[in-house]
Amino acid sequence: MSVLGARGISPRQVLLAVAAPVLGILAWHLSTTGRAYSLIPPPWDVAVQWWDLAFGGVWDDLYSETLLTHTLASLSRVYGGFALAAAVALPLGMLIGRIAVVRDLLDPTLQILRPIPVTAWLPLAMIVFGIGPRSAFFLVFLGAFYPILLNTIFGVKNVEGRLFEAAAMLGVSRQAIFWKVVLPAALPSIFTGLRLGLGFAWVVIVVGEMTGVQTGLGAIIMEARQLSRTEIVVSGMVTIGVLGFLSDQAVQALGRRLLRWSPQHG
Repeated sequence: MSVLGARGISPRQVLLAVAAPVLGILAWHLSTTGRAYSLIPPPWDVAVQWWDLAFGGVWDDLYSETLLTHTLASLSRVYGGFALAAAVALPLGMLIGRIAVVRDLLDPTLQILRPIPVTAWLPLAMIVFGIGPRSAFFLVFLGAFYPILLNTIFGVKNVEGRLFEAAAMLGVSRQAIFWKVVLPAALPSIFTGLRLGLGFAWVVIVVGEMTGVQTGLGAIIMEARQLSRTEIVVSGMVTIGVLGFLSDQAVQALGRRLLRWSPQHG
């Protein structure tokens, strides 16, 4: 059996998945190549710049061979902020979803704070945590926190009543109900929240790295914007997109492995 067949991915699916970016790059090429005053660089210029960022040997300037350093810095903030968000949001969401008193106490405050955009937290984060990586870490945490929390609450609150009845008939004790009924039934929704949370962590990394950090993909994007180095801006965007895609695939693979029993994840 081929690798594609083993993963349940057909060649047709691969071709369709590749078709959209190929057509997008083609349209990008046709609309920018040969235009001397185009503000958007053509794809080849971005590819050359990305190669120089990663391996050097083209421009040999301040940005050459720095991609790995910036990528590792952003990865540490994204996964660190995401891990902290999961560590806080998962137990809190389970408490809010299961205990009415906790829900009545915390839910109104959380619903007031939730619509505030991450960009609005930027000045306050810099005042509280200072200029540097701690502010970036906090903003990434904030971006990942609410998707995980809300999906955990939804999953825990919406466990079907018949599952509790079946557990009682099988002699499951009240102390074991949460671990044997509630948590397994809520896991699909929890994994959806983790997937969304990690995606939002990548979305807000550029905002997070506007806090005066010297390294990171968001930092070089903002610096290159000020220097009108649009090809570096696009190279950073492409790198974030690829890393976000790979992160999402990893979460989906873990979810499929742990939730093989679920029709939605089988």
